[in-house]
Amino acid sequence: MRKLLVLLAVVALVTAGYALGKPARPTLAKPAASSLTGACAKANLKLLKAGQLTLGTDNPAFPPWWGGSPPKGSKWKVSNPYSGKGYESAVAYAIAKRLGFARSQVQWTPVLFLKSFAPGKKPFDFYLAQVSFKPIRAKAVSFSSSYYFVNQAIVGLKKNPISKVKSIAGLKSFRFGVPLGTTSYDYVVRYIKPSHKPRVYDTLNDGVTALKNGQIDGLVVDFPSTGYITAVQVPNSVVVGRLPTQGQKEYFGLVFQKGSPLVACVNKALAAMRADGTLKRLERAWLSGSAPLLK
Repeated sequence: MRKLLVLLAVVALVTAGYALGKPARPTLAKPAASSLTGACAKANLKLLKAGQLTLGTDNPAFPPWWGGSPPKGSKWKVSNPYSGKGYESAVAYAIAKRLGFARSQVQWTPVLFLKSFAPGKKPFDFYLAQVSFKPIRAKAVSFSSSYYFVNQAIVGLKKNPISKVKSIAGLKSFRFGVPLGTTSYDYVVRYIKPSHKPRVYDTLNDGVTALKNGQIDGLVVDFPSTGYITAVQVPNSVVVGRLPTQGQKEYFGLVFQKGSPLVACVNKALAAMRADGTLKRLERAWLSGSAPLLK
């Protein structure tokens, strides 16, 4: 009987992962496996800090581009880039994984939108905050290929006559607001050509406040941002419509230090994400919604 009990004890230990009194290896989380090789293998990447991917974005970081609630005491406002929620956060972590980085090896730093593409040394490996590619910006920084093609759109108060407009021609008599340094301003002055000079605001938040207070008739922003504005920031507002593409198709790109060799590697990751449907899947998950196209 005693021999039987001993035998059962040994079997139990082996089943639990032990062999003859020696503990089995603990199960460890596997590091992210890079799908890239050669100069783009993780060990060969030229980074600000070895073994760490340092990413930047604007602060506040707004939905639907970003999500998750910042933890108490956090420097982040509105959203938490570390959450992986929101389109840009999800894209960033998907790229990091393809480069071979675990989530714990990704660190975020806040950088003002306008400083992201200004000349000078950058405190990030790459940056994303709805930065549209423009040749003039590309003189100071390097851009990745597109991770999102974008239409501009107009938000107005429901009670304002602009909410009934159905065409570009019908917009000319209204006063518009745009965030400083954005392609929204370019679109307004080049294609809408309103009778009133658009008002330029230092931040998107300032533009939202101006709309809320009736200081402008319409706020021009990228279309996905209109969902958060109309649902949360200015509930009595409506998306007047999306603005049609004029000239070269506008796209958001990741921003890098000028001449960074990391651009080529990230472009390979983006190409793979485009080919296997990852970017489309993330778009469907985070950037849903529709609005009429103004003509």
